[in-house]
Amino acid sequence: MEKVKARIEELVKLLNYYNYMYYVENNPVVSDYEYDQLYRELKELEERYPQYRRQDSPTQRVGGEPLKGFATVSHKVPMLSIDNTYSQEELIEFDSRVKKMAGTTKVEYVVELKYDGVAVSLIYENGVFIRGASRGDGWSGDDITENLKTVITLPLTIPYKKPIEVRGEVYMRKDTFQKINEEKKRSGEELFANPRNAAAGSLKLLDPEIVAKRHLHLFVYQGLLENQYKTHWEILGFLKTLGFPVNPHRKLAKDIEEVIAYCDSWKEKRFQLPYNIDGMVIKVNSLALQEKLGLTSKSPRWAVAYKFPAQQVETTLNDVIVQVGRTGTLTPVAILEPVQLGGTTVSRATLHNFDEVKRLGIKIGDRVFVEKGGEIIPQIVKAIPEKRKGTEKDIPIPKECPVCHSKIVKDEGEVAIRCPNVRCPAQVKERIIHFASRDAMDIEGLGEKWVNILVDKGILSDYGDIYENITYEKLIGLERMADKSARNLLDAIEKSKSRPFPNLIFALGIRNVGIHTAEILAENFNSLDELAKADVDTLSGIREIGPVVAQSIVDFFSNKENIDVIKKLKRAGVKTEGEGLPVKGNKLAGLTFVITGTLDNYTRDEITDVIKKNGGKVTESVSKNTDYLICGREPGSKLDKARALGIKIIGEDEFKKLIGE
Repeated sequence: MEKVKARIEELVKLLNYYNYMYYVENNPVVSDYEYDQLYRELKELEERYPQYRRQDSPTQRVGGEPLKGFATVSHKVPMLSIDNTYSQEELIEFDSRVKKMAGTTKVEYVVELKYDGVAVSLIYENGVFIRGASRGDGWSGDDITENLKTVITLPLTIPYKKPIEVRGEVYMRKDTFQKINEEKKRSGEELFANPRNAAAGSLKLLDPEIVAKRHLHLFVYQGLLENQYKTHWEILGFLKTLGFPVNPHRKLAKDIEEVIAYCDSWKEKRFQLPYNIDGMVIKVNSLALQEKLGLTSKSPRWAVAYKFPAQQVETTLNDVIVQVGRTGTLTPVAILEPVQLGGTTVSRATLHNFDEVKRLGIKIGDRVFVEKGGEIIPQIVKAIPEKRKGTEKDIPIPKECPVCHSKIVKDEGEVAIRCPNVRCPAQVKERIIHFASRDAMDIEGLGEKWVNILVDKGILSDYGDIYENITYEKLIGLERMADKSARNLLDAIEKSKSRPFPNLIFALGIRNVGIHTAEILAENFNSLDELAKADVDTLSGIREIGPVVAQSIVDFFSNKENIDVIKKLKRAGVKTEGEGLPVKGNKLAGLTFVITGTLDNYTRDEITDVIKKNGGKVTESVSKNTDYLICGREPGSKLDKARALGIKIIGEDEFKKLIGE
């Protein structure tokens, strides 16, 4: 019995950790399938040995706790999770339970897609969206109203004046997810694990303007309202008439056989969708029957989720190599015995970092399970130690860079380990590849292949050498470099000298600075020299530039080697200044503005441009240095802070008077 008690305690601790990483840290560390299997084991043990059930067991609650930093709101009706099933037999068992409890032999169901996103509650009064919240622990969640207002498919007003609560799932499309991760990779930032992870992380950002650029979407699946409707199917139709995004892929099934057939039809079709689903949700259609069946402390008795079999295969981990990125981050990559997974051949899988290697407990030579995270990125989810032969090898954490052999470093508070040598050939190559890429200097013909050759031949040691060291004579002397190719490359290099200022800033490869951040910097600084002189406080005061990014910029321009490379660019005639905004006058010179709420006559970008053209400055946060808060409709917390600090608050009409319009 002591072994049972110890196993329950172990499972509770493990599952609570997984919940915390998933809901609070937005960093899932285990597959859904593995989590569900452990959860089932715990639930079965607790049912057999209730004397060992712990108060902190995840079976007694829905999910993670609300995140600090947002106001906490209580749900009038709990947002409970739904029990999972994995087979036709379990669906038939669910149907039998429903019929027995309902005292009937016939039950109608609604079958909907199970979105891989973030559950939210939306409150409307008098036809206006007034509050949105995350599920949190099921009983209370975070007030994320301002972030939800940025969701593309969420209606801000509806043609229905009575109070209504609508529940749905916020998700990120696959193509959006890939674009965001590509930019994160170019900026040297840690990648999102999957679209759900990206959507959850976006909704927890404190800046709604950044959330808006994540292009999140919404599907609704439930409406809580006083109405004459008798079925869930009717409510979905009603929500659609109000302008809510109700997914068209749903079915009214007359019995469980139709439910099973519809579920099966989506096992393969799901990969054609532009967003991820991981199963189907089956709900009793009759609202009266739903009420009769009721709820448990964790889930409704009238609904169940059918989870698709994981896209998971078994293969052998043949080796682990370490890649060095342009910012020096060392990333372990698994080399796998090639295997078919989700319609593609997988031979590599990212291991993210060495903490993940330790967590997985994998060894070279292990048989492992591989799945596609969010059905996009191959990743190892589990080793199979039972199949070890004794010849497997541990995966050591590098003590030095595998390329230049410099001693590795690990910054406080970070998981990643890095090579500190900015002259490391691997970093040099990656920085030059980044510099020449399309969103940067767009040097056509200078791709990975030729960068590797030019660095290995000693022609390039940094991206400044592109302009100083690449000549026709050196190129034509290289194997497989023809006359026309050499001349085309030289033409592309010359053309790149006049690239727009934001592209140059992005090309520099400053850590955490993507193309969007580069555009913001170009709006606020007229040259690299001016940007190089900015301190952390100045940079942090700029809209969307936080302290981490600000410090990265200061660190970059504090490095003598980076300054020397920039000197090469200047000597070669690369354009290191921006066009600058055309200035109408200096009516707002020396004045700092903050904007809050929705404006009637300007977009946020338009009024920002007007302020800058008149010599003023726009910052994101209200502080003692703020001169004016321009206040529109539905202002946020900035209004309260401005009042507390005695900042002058003006509307659009007063602003127009300031600029003489």
